Order: sequence, then C-alpha cells, then structure tokens
Amino acid sequence: MAQYLQSGRRRDICALLADESMQAQALKSRLESTYDTRIDPQSFYAALDALEDQGFVQTRTEGIHDVYELTDAGRQRLDAHVEWLLAQVDAN
Repeated sequence: MAQYLQSGRRRDICALLADESMQAQALKSRLESTYDTRIDPQSFYAALDALEDQGFVQTRTEGIHDVYELTDAGRQRLDAHVEWLLAQVDAN
C-alpha cells in the first residue's frame, strides 16, 4: 500500500473531513468553493468511494442522511502526507 494519498482530490476530502464529519453534498460544495470550480459528481463520488474502500473514510447514517467521517487510518495517512509535504517545502 502506498504511504501517501495519491490523489489531490482524495487528499483534500480527507483534509476537510479532519475537522468535521459532513454529508456528501456539503463536502462537495466545500471542495467546489475551495477550487472555485464545479466538480463532476461522478468523479467526486468515485473519489469518496475509493477512500471508503481503502478504509480512510467511513459512512454513518444520521436520520435520512449519510455522513462521512475520517477514520483513524485516514487520519494517519493524512498526517503522514502533511508531514512529507512540509518536509519538501522546508527542504527548498
């Protein structure tokens, strides 16, 4: 298994979920606001599904909505990626 998150969108989803759990639509809207562009729904949900398949994100149900949250494995992967990124920036 790769040590770091290999997709920018997956990394950014994990970063947004690090602070709070969110419904998929709220998460997608936050990404679109951050990127200042529309994200194709199929592409977004594919990234979310991949994170869930890898065990980095999990879904729980609140009322009639699915809420996504970062798992411990997702937090560890995100922290490792951030640490690597900071080391690269500090090295230059």
